[in-house]
Amino acid sequence: MVTTSLVKELREQTGAGIMDCKRALEESGGDLKKAVDMLRQTGLAKADKKLGRAALQGVIETYVHAGGRIASMIELNCETDFVARTPDFKTLAREIAMQVAAMNPRYVRASAVPDQAWAGLESEFGDRKKAAEAVCLYEQAFIRDPKVSIEELIRETVAKLGENIQVYRFARFEVGADRAGADADE
Repeated sequence: MVTTSLVKELREQTGAGIMDCKRALEESGGDLKKAVDMLRQTGLAKADKKLGRAALQGVIETYVHAGGRIASMIELNCETDFVARTPDFKTLAREIAMQVAAMNPRYVRASAVPDQAWAGLESEFGDRKKAAEAVCLYEQAFIRDPKVSIEELIRETVAKLGENIQVYRFARFEVGADRAGADADE
């Protein structure tokens, strides 16, 4: 038996529509955990369809850490300014900016790594997969939940908000980095 309170609880957990929640609960026999998994799977399938759409709106988010010694800035894009103003989108932007500050990725995606750079990265990290996980933002494990990659985190938000979301670019700053041995006069 699917109760209104169970539908409400599932909706609060997932952000899915009321009818989707009710349908998932009915199909799972009232099992909340199974219903969450079902909604996640259908949401990710819908998210895959949205990934090709233009994402020209969004926000620039900054994060400053370690008493001002490390900072990051990202441009996170979506399809509409309405979604860009939602708390879920802003939270995602903040989390990704924090990820950039903490993990220091070099590229947004593995496809952005120049072909000539792979050999050096593979020798540095052991193989291409490990190199991609170390230097490509989308392939990195999320700092708050290492079982989830940044790409999966974005796809979950796409499923929830119903729009394509993409990290367009990022920058990371660290006081004194990349200046080993540089004179103060330079």
